[in-house]
Amino acid sequence: MIDLYYWPTPNGHKITLFLEEAGLDYRILPVDISAGDQFKPDFLAIAPNNRMPAIVDHEPADGGAPLSVFESGAILLYLAEKTGRFLPADARGRANVSQWLFWQMGGLGPMAGQNHHFSQYAPEKIPYAVDRYVKETNRLYGVLDSQLAASAAAGGAFVAGADYSIADMAIYPWIVPHKRQSQDLAEFPHLKTWFEAVAARPATIAAYARGEPFATRPAVTEEGKKILFGQTARRAG
Repeated sequence: MIDLYYWPTPNGHKITLFLEEAGLDYRILPVDISAGDQFKPDFLAIAPNNRMPAIVDHEPADGGAPLSVFESGAILLYLAEKTGRFLPADARGRANVSQWLFWQMGGLGPMAGQNHHFSQYAPEKIPYAVDRYVKETNRLYGVLDSQLAASAAAGGAFVAGADYSIADMAIYPWIVPHKRQSQDLAEFPHLKTWFEAVAARPATIAAYARGEPFATRPAVTEEGKKILFGQTARRAG
């Protein structure tokens, strides 16, 4: 059994995508990030960066005590290694999947996140900031479209080649809110084809259904915005 500390954000969805694909037993422990659940001591003991998702694996491969992991990319790698699925065993294949996983972690996620912030949540619209992150998100969509075109030319249907992998699971949830990011998938035909294929996977449908009970929540309040966007070292402690 795996405990998943979760909220229905792109990073949260990454982990339910894997768990549903692999058929692992898990239970969701909601972390309402607008209410400040991420600062509760029990959660900080698992995720010291006060960010979800995090997991506790009660049956780790070494047979020892329950093992906790935070950071969505690290969780995906851990689960892939635990199950021997969605991450190639050969060095070249593993490197290819890993580089696209970290491309999402270091590029698409942070840039699209800033896109969301300045276009959706900032108390005042700063044209330079909105334009900066919309354009950078667009550039990254172009990089992904080119990679998917190259993959298709080599006979593959996914980001890192023929097989669905943790790279696809990491990237897909950050493309779901493409309209909020001011992106038109029609401009990226290979990305659009891939996106529709991943969306149609039974595990994808199941993963997003698991998040539905938590997704039907009120809009983020002003107090919630202070919690989400006003954190400092003092607040995190």
